[in-house]
Amino acid sequence: MGKIFEIMGRSSCGKDTIYKHLLERGNVDLNKVIIYTTRPMREKEKDGVQYFFCSIERYEALKADRKIIEERTYNTVYGPWHYFTVDDGQIDLSKGNYLIIGTVEMFVSIREYFGEGNVVPLMISATDGEIMKRAMKREQKQEEPKYDEMCRRFLADKADYADEKLAAAGITRTFDNNGELEDCIKEIEKFILEETK
Repeated sequence: MGKIFEIMGRSSCGKDTIYKHLLERGNVDLNKVIIYTTRPMREKEKDGVQYFFCSIERYEALKADRKIIEERTYNTVYGPWHYFTVDDGQIDLSKGNYLIIGTVEMFVSIREYFGEGNVVPLMISATDGEIMKRAMKREQKQEEPKYDEMCRRFLADKADYADEKLAAAGITRTFDNNGELEDCIKEIEKFILEETK
């Protein structure tokens, strides 16, 4: 049986970059899992790469068909944005290990769905200052920067990734991404190799 490794952490902690590098480097054997969202696509994003971007109507149809494994809704300044994992055949633990990006709530739900020992958290941490710096840099690259949403997300993430929430979910190990990205990636690769022996 394979395992699902879930990268999680506050917005702008570097999880998308780490996800991409882990898959591209090939030092660990992982299949990617792409989750779905109803949020608008950002500049340079592509459907089926970062997310499957879909309409509210498609989201509601998947929900009605009981295809959604887990979901989260964020009440943004632009209205509700849904993020969800779909039982669409992407995950088959008899065929290997998987890498997914998510949240603490998502980790708990996916662990309940696939079983306690089959889902492993990869919690990425960074300081408030580093996160704000990265978020501002990313937002400034957008054609229409959404600074109000950036600030809302920063504050919401402080609560969503509070130490007590991590402890309640059984997440005790974190990977520091304040310094050299390469060091963080190597530490995660080593951890994954140990977990999949």
